[in-house]
Amino acid sequence: MNPNMPRLKPNPIPEIAPVPEHLAEPALKKIYEETKAALQVPWMGVVAMSFARYPRFYATLWGGFRELSASAEFLAACCELRQEAEASSLSAPSILQKLHDLGYTEPEIAEIRALIEIFSHGNMPYLLIATAARLLLEGNEIGTSRSISKPVQSRHGPAAGGKLVLMEPHHAERQLQALYEDLKSTLGLPFLNTDYRALARWPSYFDVAWRSLKPIIGSPAYDEAVERVHKKVVALVLAMPNPAGLTSAGLVAAADQDIGAESVLGVVRLFQWLLPGLVVNVAYMREQTLVP
Repeated sequence: MNPNMPRLKPNPIPEIAPVPEHLAEPALKKIYEETKAALQVPWMGVVAMSFARYPRFYATLWGGFRELSASAEFLAACCELRQEAEASSLSAPSILQKLHDLGYTEPEIAEIRALIEIFSHGNMPYLLIATAARLLLEGNEIGTSRSISKPVQSRHGPAAGGKLVLMEPHHAERQLQALYEDLKSTLGLPFLNTDYRALARWPSYFDVAWRSLKPIIGSPAYDEAVERVHKKVVALVLAMPNPAGLTSAGLVAAADQDIGAESVLGVVRLFQWLLPGLVVNVAYMREQTLVP
């Protein structure tokens, strides 16, 4: 067991090949729909779509989380993780006046807040699942019991809406494309998570938000906040129940049937490394738009 699993960025960064929803075969499409329904999210994260490139691995991983992800225990873990991310002392300055100066109205700002809320809620289960995958592929076992409470019946995610509108790099004007390149360079990533492409639907807002966020990335306070999230998620995964009896040997064997457990582990480590930073960044952007 390695309950003190360190945060680890793969070097070199492995290539990822997400399987988008519109290209998913029926069996995978069914898993995608189950995932979104159980997690109460309107999108498949890049992390899950990248894991889905390895079908036996992903089917085994989701099989281990299908029942658990709808439980009160899993929801409680998501809430604890979000509280940790939003409890940092980064003190994001308000950008509301800048948005008003640009001409943003309250209804528009409310739309931005609503979108941030989707990611504030939805990133937590993806981080829990990615952390479980890394622990298992590295030879650790998870879960303290096979028993869980009844599934949560109530709506706990943000109000269901339509599909997210994403500003892809090829949709963007040069200024936004340059911002995207700056973001990837600053974060040390070769791709953009869904959160950023969705928030860039309002390019002038996203420019202001990123200019405020960028200077704190890599600061001691920022690194400490990200590390706290990482440690919290590891502890939560190890303490959660494991009703499906998902094991290290079972997940490793499934990954070996795809392209090999070591290759899959590189992709898993990449997302388990980046997601704590992503949830801290989203928490910071949430605070930027809070009413003082």
